[in-house]
Parts: sequence; C-alpha cells; structure tokens
Amino acid sequence: MSELRVALTFDAEHPSREGHRPGTETEILDVLHRAGARGTFFLQGRWASAHPSIARRVVEDGHLVGNHSHHHAPMTLLTAEGIRTDVERAEERIGEVAGVDPRPWFRCPFGAGADDPSVLTGLRDLGYQNVHWAIDPGDWRESATADGVASAVIDGLRSVPEGAVVVFHTWPGGTPDALRTVLGRLRAEGATFVTVSEVLDAG
Repeated sequence: MSELRVALTFDAEHPSREGHRPGTETEILDVLHRAGARGTFFLQGRWASAHPSIARRVVEDGHLVGNHSHHHAPMTLLTAEGIRTDVERAEERIGEVAGVDPRPWFRCPFGAGADDPSVLTGLRDLGYQNVHWAIDPGDWRESATADGVASAVIDGLRSVPEGAVVVFHTWPGGTPDALRTVLGRLRAEGATFVTVSEVLDAG
C-alpha cells in the first residue's frame, strides 16, 4: 500500500439522523491535527453560518474547503435557477464566514446529481466540479459503529490501486474514533493523506 494516496473528505452539514454528538466536528479536527493530516471539508452554507468558529478553524488548520450547497437539498430536485441560487448562497456564506472561495470543489448532497448531466452542467457553469467518492463507510447510518466504519474504509481501500476519495460526515458520534483508527492503520502501511485536488490531479 506504499503508493496509496487517500483523500479523506468530510461533509459538514446539520445532523439529520440519530447519532449526533455535540463537539464531534472539533474532535475530528483535533484528530487530524494530531496526525498531521490534511482533509477536504465540504461546508453547507447554513452549517457555516451556525458554526462560524469551526468553519474558520477548518481553514486555519490548512484543510481544503469545498461547497456542499446551502440548504442540503438533492440537486436533482432543483431547477437550473434553483441550483444556481442554492450554490451561490452557500458560496457567499462560506466566503463571509471562513474567508475562502470554495470553488472549484462541490459535493452534491446525498450524492444526488453526481451522474446527472444537467446538474453537472449547472455546476460547471458556476465554476464547480462535483467530487463524488469511491468509498462510503456509512458513518451516517444509525447502526454504524466506529470499528465498523474504520473496517469499511480500510477494506475498501485494499481494492483501490493508487488513490481514493473517502466520505465521512462531521456529525456522527463515532466518526472521530473511526478516523483515528483509519489514520493509524493506513499510515503504518505506507498510505499518505492528501486533499481531493491532489487525488484528482487538479487545483
């Protein structure tokens, strides 16, 4: 696994299921900081407004920032104008709160629209490239455990020859422990942790 590059990504959004634990976002940042690992955080505009200090810390800690929409609605349910309004509103709030431009990185909420030509064209017209994932360990599931999430990431990466994008979420209570295990195990096996710009050879 010495050539494996892993992009750890985090969807920062309001919790929508059981399993949220206050302070999880900060704990994730602490785990990454102690490991000296950079990640990519896709910020929901409304989340950034609600958690300005955490959004600023994401930037201060050197992580890459992308746009995760403003209202976290499936892009496939929005009109072309609706997509523009939602994406631009999130971009505005992220810029105001965190002081960065999230372009060109975007992640469709729920992954909806990742393979929809009309959605992708709308995003491209706004200066964005959607970033999907190769591995979703399901940390958002109510039944998820830290050990199970970590195992899903590690096992999934064994079938990836060179690099992969992994999706986590900033609100599930088990994500920090899973992340701690993933960082320790994969680094011991020679993996390096990069941003999506490095995995996608862009940016």
